[in-house]
Amino acid sequence: MPYHQHIINELDLNRKVYEGLLQDVPKAMISWKDSPKRWSLLEIVCHLHDEEKEDFRARVRSVLDDPSKALLSIDPQGWVKNRDYSSQDYDLMLFKFLKQRKISIEWLNSLKDPKWKNFMVHKSLGEMSAELFLSNWLAHDHLHFRQIIKLKFDYLTHLSDQDLSYAGNW
Repeated sequence: MPYHQHIINELDLNRKVYEGLLQDVPKAMISWKDSPKRWSLLEIVCHLHDEEKEDFRARVRSVLDDPSKALLSIDPQGWVKNRDYSSQDYDLMLFKFLKQRKISIEWLNSLKDPKWKNFMVHKSLGEMSAELFLSNWLAHDHLHFRQIIKLKFDYLTHLSDQDLSYAGNW
């Protein structure tokens, strides 16, 4: 299987992973965080939605279509407050994210002979190809799986009066 199709297939499979990790979580867990510097599940879901639509898909599309065109500016860290993630409806945002992922996969699979080596030049990061953005899209999923699982582990630790070390070291 070609590399790019492998990445697309993994992104598609990850939709189910996100469903499994994020659907039907206890209401108390949705906004929980053990530190103001960390994100809650709600903030993570909002971030995933915005990144899916405005970062990865938009950037891959832009570089494939016209690599000379400047990328639209994004502010993932600032969006948490600017877009008031903490007051959004969790179930709605999860639905919207999963829908955006489906749209992304349909679009990626519809591409005919995409020019993955097309690249744009970022003022501080240098050459960034469509292939680089596609690969980082999948890496972004993996980083957020780790983040979500760690948050769930920490939530269990918060709730439990049991020593959890028998499970193993984090």
